Amino acid sequence: MSATSPAVATAAGESPGRRALRRFLRHRLAVFGLVIVVAFILVAILAPVIAPYDPLQTSWSRIRRPPSWEFWMGTDENGRDVLSRVIWGARASLMAGVVSVLGALVIGVPLGLLAGLAGGWVDAIISRIADAMLSVPFLILAIALAAFLGPALENAMLAIAITASPVFVRLSRGMTLDAKSTDWIEASRALGNPPWRTAFVHVLPNIIPPLLVQATLAIAEAIIAEAALSFLGLGQQPPDPSWGSMLNSSQRFLTQAPWLSIFPGVTIMVVVLAFNLMGDGLRDALDPRSEKS
Repeated sequence: MSATSPAVATAAGESPGRRALRRFLRHRLAVFGLVIVVAFILVAILAPVIAPYDPLQTSWSRIRRPPSWEFWMGTDENGRDVLSRVIWGARASLMAGVVSVLGALVIGVPLGLLAGLAGGWVDAIISRIADAMLSVPFLILAIALAAFLGPALENAMLAIAITASPVFVRLSRGMTLDAKSTDWIEASRALGNPPWRTAFVHVLPNIIPPLLVQATLAIAEAIIAEAALSFLGLGQQPPDPSWGSMLNSSQRFLTQAPWLSIFPGVTIMVVVLAFNLMGDGLRDALDPRSEKS
């Protein structure tokens, strides 16, 4: 399968990367998701510049004001500007999503490569541990680990990374087993390359596309997990803004001040949807069997 894809690309006078980019740009929903993700990344980076107020500044004279021209998303129970807190909260949520998934990749991919190439009892131990972790619901395991590590954003990211790593173990192991039977892996071994070189130089570059797709989808799941942990008091700690902690504090005012929960909730939904749309587009664009173009 991998041998025919370069041939098709060469025949068309186009590299695989450019072909994948062209397919992705034809996926309108994926491009829309990418635009939303980039917009939120810029918002998180430029938070000190674009936030109209200090997200931690309280004022007893403007408690729970509804949305207006002065406060576009209203104010919370302590008189803090909700828009400013949503903008600054993007930093915690996006950082938690990206860092957690990077941590899951660092943990899961080497273990998956080791299991696929080594086989035998090494494969059995790694696979059974991954299966045991996957048998527990993702969010339940993340909550348990975060509670054990203690309430902090860094601990929440570590808990999410550990919880998400079995998916990458299984994926990288399966792709490694598939690549292990190919002629070019046998040729690499015949040339005397050590196992680590075979894994990271010859196998890993060929399994990056499915890992990239899974990582994009996992970021969306990690953002939801971070919001859930912050909602339970196990993530970002008050008064620092986080979408999950904002939802937690707003639950007491659902009838008196519904905007306190609507805006962070809608923000979470939009960001998660954008990452899922982008992941679907990447999956279609990087699939060598796709002949839509």
